[in-house]
Amino acid sequence: MSIDVRRRARLPAWLLALTFTTFTFATDDYVIAGVLPALSADLGVSEAMGGQLVTAFSLAFALAAPVASVVTATWSRRALLACALGLFVAANAAAAFTGSYAVLLGLRVLAAVAAAAVVPAAYAIATSAAPEGRQGSYLALVMGGLTGSLTFGVPLGTWVGGAFGWQATFGLGAALGLVALAAVMVTLPGLPPQPAMPIRERLAPLARPQVLLGLLGIVAIVLGSMMVLSYLAPFLRDLAGAGPVELGWVFVLAGLAGLAGGQLGGRAADRWGASRAMTAGVAAFAAVMAALTFCQILRPVPLLALLPLLLLWAGASWWIPPPAQARMIALAGPAAPQALALNSSAVYVGVSCGAALGGLVLETYGSGWLPAAAVCVELVALALFRAADRGRAGAMPPGNPSAPQG
Repeated sequence: MSIDVRRRARLPAWLLALTFTTFTFATDDYVIAGVLPALSADLGVSEAMGGQLVTAFSLAFALAAPVASVVTATWSRRALLACALGLFVAANAAAAFTGSYAVLLGLRVLAAVAAAAVVPAAYAIATSAAPEGRQGSYLALVMGGLTGSLTFGVPLGTWVGGAFGWQATFGLGAALGLVALAAVMVTLPGLPPQPAMPIRERLAPLARPQVLLGLLGIVAIVLGSMMVLSYLAPFLRDLAGAGPVELGWVFVLAGLAGLAGGQLGGRAADRWGASRAMTAGVAAFAAVMAALTFCQILRPVPLLALLPLLLLWAGASWWIPPPAQARMIALAGPAAPQALALNSSAVYVGVSCGAALGGLVLETYGSGWLPAAAVCVELVALALFRAADRGRAGAMPPGNPSAPQG
């Protein structure tokens, strides 16, 4: 192996610190599901009411991300991450000692505001500080913290909650936040803030039709995936007779497949261009959903026979975000940090709409039609991205190398 190849293979410590940071925030968001019964019983609320802690976190993140990106645009990146991580640690530490649902709800909103400030900034740092030609790979690694939380963080938090009480789960979140804060402060290089400019001028690129189309495409991509993921339990029960134990193993294996898919999607964005890589991911996702729809004719289908399709679905789902984010950066130009914040909001909108629309399909037509509906939504997403690419090409002077390939 040449010296140059070894240098390319060595990952900087700050990149690993940012990956651990996104892992921490995602674990804190998703782990509520693992301790929901005990938490609800202790606080004297229904499980449906306890589940609103997740809704509050998601809604606060979606609303706060674009605002935080504008407000903190001129802050140094180290100061931004230090303040937000400090707020996150404080919110989780306080949550570990509260016995009030209302107080806990407020603390979850504070934790979400901290996440909304940090996660888009972490994506922007990863792409801006990456070596030429490796932006997609660096972005995929930071986004891999989200997938890793589902595979490792949520099971760990659930075990801690089961062994020591649900309050200990929030204590774990505070501890992870402290580790992330220390890692970021020690390793993150001194990065300059964005240059000062009027807010209207800073946000002007976000009003471009191609950027808005790209954001709608992100909503559609996440919506299509969440239509199936939200109701995977009834879908696999009806198709393969899978129960909770089998479903647990499917989630673990799908998490690992998602980690691999995200890394491959980032590399593809670097090598093929963001638009081509994203198109390949959407096409693979649609093909898997079509195959799962066809499986309804053959039901019951053994779960082992379905597993390759489920792993391909997970890999394709997580292949798409890195090139989609890289493409959004190219579309937004100097407003890339704000676009990434809006992109994060679009993801949470897609999550909410996917669960709602998937529930409507489930109630009206049955679980077997969920993959077919997801295919339709993903094709809409592909059309939106194609329209955005055409708008980008029309707005760029000929030969501009930053235009997305596609």
